[in-house]
Amino acid sequence: MAKIKKGDQVLVIAGKEKGKQGAVLSVSEDRVKVEGLNLVKKHQKPNRVTGAEGGIVTQEASLHISNVAILNATTQKADRIGYQVIDGVKTRVYKSNGESVAVAK
Repeated sequence: MAKIKKGDQVLVIAGKEKGKQGAVLSVSEDRVKVEGLNLVKKHQKPNRVTGAEGGIVTQEASLHISNVAILNATTQKADRIGYQVIDGVKTRVYKSNGESVAVAK
């Protein structure tokens, strides 16, 4: 179960993009796409139906979820996430200080 959700601010902790941060665009199984990171070039054919032009497009490639960590807004450092039941609602909390994680957009 992934503790990182779409819209979370994450910090890359391993790989060629180490130290950079961005918002999560999508999460699937064990991979995440982060806005503006791990950019790759893709050769795309034109498509009349969708109106897409052909050419070389730049897009985000996925990163393994173990290479990113959620960014704690108060400390501006990578943090881990746990779960707590507060007032009968299961919420995500930072392990370092116990504050609840801001709701993903």
